[in-house]
Amino acid sequence: MERSEIERLIKAAIPDAVIQITALADDGDHWAAEVKSEAFRGKSRVQQHQMVNKAFGDRLGGELHALALTTVAL
Repeated sequence: MERSEIERLIKAAIPDAVIQITALADDGDHWAAEVKSEAFRGKSRVQQHQMVNKAFGDRLGGELHALALTTVAL
């Protein structure tokens, strides 16, 4: 999956997200994303990650093999 598609999907699910994406390998399958959003305020880290993962539907684990997440409430 392309970096721009990862960002597009997260933004569609969390419109105010500030996103930084880093390739963990040169294979297009392993990425790290730091996602900052006011929508995360008051939510546990697990809930925050679930919000981001939901943006990918069934693509996570398939088309997008691995996504290491860091989430921060603004």
